[in-house]
Amino acid sequence: MTGEKKKKKRLNRSLLLAKKIVIKDGGTRQGVGEPSVYHAVVVIFLEFFAWGLLTTPMLTVLHQTFPQHTFLMNGLIHGVKGLLSFLSAPLIGALSDVWGRKSFLLLTVFFTCAPIPLLKISPWWYFAVISMSGVFAVTFSVIFAYVADITQEHERSTAYGLVSATFAASLVTSPAIGAYLSRTYSDTLVVVLASGVALLDIGFILLAVPESLPEEMRPVSWGAPISWEQADPFASLRKVGQDSTVLLICITVFLSYLPEAGQYSSFFLYLRQVIGFTSETVATFIGVVGILSILAQTVVLGVLMRSIGNKNTILLGLGFQILQLAWYGFGSQQWMMWAAGAVAAMSSITFPAISAVVSRNADPDQQGVVQGMVTGIRGLCNGLGPALYGFVFYLFHVELNEMNEEEPSDKVLKQRSIIPGPPFLFGACSVLLSLLVALFIPEHTSLTLRSGAHKKHSNGAQSHALLPPAHLPEGKEPLLDDSRV
Repeated sequence: MTGEKKKKKRLNRSLLLAKKIVIKDGGTRQGVGEPSVYHAVVVIFLEFFAWGLLTTPMLTVLHQTFPQHTFLMNGLIHGVKGLLSFLSAPLIGALSDVWGRKSFLLLTVFFTCAPIPLLKISPWWYFAVISMSGVFAVTFSVIFAYVADITQEHERSTAYGLVSATFAASLVTSPAIGAYLSRTYSDTLVVVLASGVALLDIGFILLAVPESLPEEMRPVSWGAPISWEQADPFASLRKVGQDSTVLLICITVFLSYLPEAGQYSSFFLYLRQVIGFTSETVATFIGVVGILSILAQTVVLGVLMRSIGNKNTILLGLGFQILQLAWYGFGSQQWMMWAAGAVAAMSSITFPAISAVVSRNADPDQQGVVQGMVTGIRGLCNGLGPALYGFVFYLFHVELNEMNEEEPSDKVLKQRSIIPGPPFLFGACSVLLSLLVALFIPEHTSLTLRSGAHKKHSNGAQSHALLPPAHLPEGKEPLLDDSRV
């Protein structure tokens, strides 16, 4: 087995060197310098910095546009976007294997940022376009494929970590900047600035980002056929039941990430309109929790993994998540939200610990398949979670118009005094079930899955695999990684 690993490493280095030689000698490459992780980092930072600036204006416009059933509409908008992303990501990934990464980076960033100027031009069109933009909202997928093209196996986890940390860093400062500019000047200035940052990102891709997958290295050129199995978003999910441990891991991820995805879509609106945070306080909250999450996923996670092991780290993270969601659900004071936010930062260790369990126990040629199943579950939750939270808010009559425009009924007031945030308690119950399932995950096991049919070329945008697309063994299908911290 050791000899096979060494042979594979030599093959990886040879192919990576061949890619670099082709890029150097091809004569047609456009961009600044050689393809690098830093190109990917800049693209991610600019895109999410632009969206972070819009945090305050978007919350205001959302309530003005949907004064009734605001949480329900917010959940539906993000739910449609998430489901469209889940459905389209495999097809875009397969096409990027044939047509290259740069063109699809340009496509995904352009359409993901297209709704930004519409926020002030026409809010109705803004929310309609932002829902439909989910078809192309898979920048992370293409970025991870870009990184896989230009890194060796032992470098890849560090490179992925750098990209993910950049995403978190972009949201540490941008909401605060947007809130300050909105208060000092106007929302219009913030939208113009965000549009300018998005255009800068598009220009950077056009002029500075070199193609990481030269045409000579593609299995088939522009006329390559794309099979339905490659474009099928449920292909990875159908393999979940082939291994009992994989099944337990996927159930754990589904039950824990479903409330996290719903919380991500509605929590800042909840803080602003229900708990009474100001725009500046919301921005500060995002920044502080973001910094704490980065520390938790780097320093704390490493210490826990070494001292108590992978499985216990997962259980600890799920325990923090239950406490955080319960606190959000019962909390009615601002200090409670801040305390729960600190706990939320600690709960962010769960998914990295799950990925570590998969990486540690899966065979080298099974990494992409198993990691892709986990990521596919998360992609599905990105669609279901927001819609579920919006629906629960609606069922329990947590409506912003009742707080701002009309006097709520005695029944609603009594309910709010006991349970201000019902969806968060539903989420806590879901994570509790997840923790019970995680108890049965073995600490050390071997994850084995049957291979699928041989593909002419792999789905590169699904390159969460530790092997780059060109290096995948026969019969193994890489799967999407579109994680959002």
